[in-house]
Amino acid sequence: MTPREAGERARRVLTEIERAVVGKPDSLELVMLGVLAGGHILIEDLPGLGKTLLARSFATALGLDFRRIQFTPDLLPSDVSGAPFYDQRSGEMVFRPGPLFTHLLLADEINRTPPKTQAALLEAMAEAQVSVDGVTRRLPEPFVVIATANPIEYEGTYSLPEAQLDRFLLRVRMGYLPPRDEASMLRIRLDRAAPEAVLNTLSTPAEVLAMRASLESVEVDDDLIAYVVALIGATRAHPQIQVGASPRGGLALVQLARARAVLDGRDYVTPEDVKALVVPALAHRVTLRPELWVRQINADDVIAELARSVPAPQTLPDDKRSDDRHSEDQQGAFRRPAARP
Repeated sequence: MTPREAGERARRVLTEIERAVVGKPDSLELVMLGVLAGGHILIEDLPGLGKTLLARSFATALGLDFRRIQFTPDLLPSDVSGAPFYDQRSGEMVFRPGPLFTHLLLADEINRTPPKTQAALLEAMAEAQVSVDGVTRRLPEPFVVIATANPIEYEGTYSLPEAQLDRFLLRVRMGYLPPRDEASMLRIRLDRAAPEAVLNTLSTPAEVLAMRASLESVEVDDDLIAYVVALIGATRAHPQIQVGASPRGGLALVQLARARAVLDGRDYVTPEDVKALVVPALAHRVTLRPELWVRQINADDVIAELARSVPAPQTLPDDKRSDDRHSEDQQGAFRRPAARP
């Protein structure tokens, strides 16, 4: 599958999901970028904003198996990964897979379970496998975790450790709907005369893997690699940041930028792709200095200011591009940065 074909299919999936999740095109696009880039997504926001609906809608439209885990303080690691049990008929121990064995897992309120159970997700998220009783079992492909967390209710919660936060490719915040969109959402619900929209399945697990593979055909200029490195380095030198982004953050930013290029129908990355994803890709990977919490300064604001301060490489027209891409440029698209002399 070419990047252009993958982008067309991804846009059709987004259009279908927008029938169920109203007024959140930016959030939906970020989640789609995470799926295309082969990563996991953390949705951090208040209850009732459609996080569960979003995850279920992506699973339906992409044709992926879907399971949901409600994380609670009494949840055990075996409740997540599965455990062996004694089969009386055969007289043998048989492994019973847990809800991790699916394509798309919704880890609901992940910060409500103890660190031991949170850690049960680490191997699955990093290696797409589960090890129980010395036996390693592969998870289905693709395997995507969409985790939700409530950012303001701290009673009975366990903060995610930095090592686990770093496993999430990006963090998404949905926010409240503007009044006009909220009224539209209510009207659509009344006209539908059903709790939720019935979505069509537009893809398969194999096609999702093919869409992911198309990212490897997306070019990234050396100037853009240097730009990503400069952004990562700036997080480590910023006076308000105690711990900067890891090298995994740079890898995430590059892959997300490639996914954004595919979604836009391009096989090359522009500085705008990188700049648009700096906050979702890096803000959850940095640790601010403690005194900033008192001043109510959050990581999103610091990373956004940092992105404005790091100069981006210049983009110049390239007459060697094909005619169809030239027409895209006339509509405001940017060319790949030209090689420096």
